Amino acid sequence: MAPRMTTGLLPTGFRDRLPPEADASARLVRAVLDTVASWGYERVQTPLAEFEASLTEALGTSSRDLLRFVDPVSGETMAIRSDITGQIGRIASTRMGHHPRPVRLSYGGPVVKLKASQLRPEREMMQVGAELIGTDSVAAATEVVTIAIEALKAAGVKDISLDLTLPDLIDTLLPGTDTKALKAHLDAKDIAAVPEAFQPLVGAAGPFAEAIARLRAFDTAGLLTTRLDAMEAVVAGLPADLRVTLDPTERHGFEYQSWFGFSIFSPHTAGEIGRGGSYRIAGEPAVGFSAYIDPLIDAGLAQGERRRLFLPLGTLPQKAAALRAEGWVTVAALTEEDSAEAQICSHILANGRPAPID
Repeated sequence: MAPRMTTGLLPTGFRDRLPPEADASARLVRAVLDTVASWGYERVQTPLAEFEASLTEALGTSSRDLLRFVDPVSGETMAIRSDITGQIGRIASTRMGHHPRPVRLSYGGPVVKLKASQLRPEREMMQVGAELIGTDSVAAATEVVTIAIEALKAAGVKDISLDLTLPDLIDTLLPGTDTKALKAHLDAKDIAAVPEAFQPLVGAAGPFAEAIARLRAFDTAGLLTTRLDAMEAVVAGLPADLRVTLDPTERHGFEYQSWFGFSIFSPHTAGEIGRGGSYRIAGEPAVGFSAYIDPLIDAGLAQGERRRLFLPLGTLPQKAAALRAEGWVTVAALTEEDSAEAQICSHILANGRPAPID
């Protein structure tokens, strides 16, 4: 029996992924990133931690979500990334600043948040995604949303729905005005506290076609015409059977997005499984998306049947190699006491061929 550690406790919001979930995580990441790569997005890898200023400058975001510490080498404040998007912006504006625009980049890796939210109790998550840097046009937005949907379908997600928002809606309607109180009331969906002139915005949420019609009726001055036209053009380029809704005042998590934002859901998974939109990064327009792998793992995706073949002691290496070439996962006995059951195998090599274990 293996020796036991005195404690197996992890900090709140952190967890181990054991078999088969860890294998499922790797397969899901690969399915998403392979789809993204097929659209011409090239993979980059960024460090888990870097200087705090670097993580906040590119997007102009705050450091409230960052787990910070002092670098013993430089004496500077460092932080563990809570979102990889800003790191992609740093790379695009510095090491790839010479690259013709638009730049298409993809990424995948863990992120850590200082505190969990009520909707997401985990503090460490696996984030994968893609960023198109250099334009936030309708064509760019349509491409990114399409890729996000295709990538999640490739990961096995079914019955996907898309919820759109207009992150800079209030700033567009009231340029140069202090809108903090109004935004707070709209964020809380506190319609009683929202000035009467803006209450129709709360009631505009719903199926896309209906919501757009209500917004056009509200927008008598034509301040939103360009944005609404652009959003309709994006939706027109998406699969016709995709369920699309619009909540024009939704801003949670869209603080740095500009004219367009979206969230992706499925009834078979818990909560949001992806989000994205248009934004400015290091001074450039961009569109991107992030997908969250952990809800997909928790929903049982990519786990499938475990085809593990037990090889009795004395099986020839050449035979084992041939079976692996056929696609089998082989587990070789190392002693006479080893058994297929103890090694959680589904099959055993008998008479030269795999046989299922009853």
